[in-house]
Amino acid sequence: MKQIQISESLFLMLVQFHLGDYVDCKQDIDAELEKKLNTIINRNLYTKYKIAATKEEQEKARVEYLDQKGYYKDFRW
Repeated sequence: MKQIQISESLFLMLVQFHLGDYVDCKQDIDAELEKKLNTIINRNLYTKYKIAATKEEQEKARVEYLDQKGYYKDFRW
């Protein structure tokens, strides 16, 4: 299983939330986890694009990556 690093501030917010019953930081935690999830997804799509076995798989992964990043189809190469 892969390991994922998170920022120290996110870790401290999670500790406060779970151990200290500090619920005011829930929205901040949600936002930080969402950013981290998007980063992981983008990295996986980019890696799939770079190591694809065929040109078709590579193009499919490239399109998925650009869709995830939010690039308009008019601005793609």
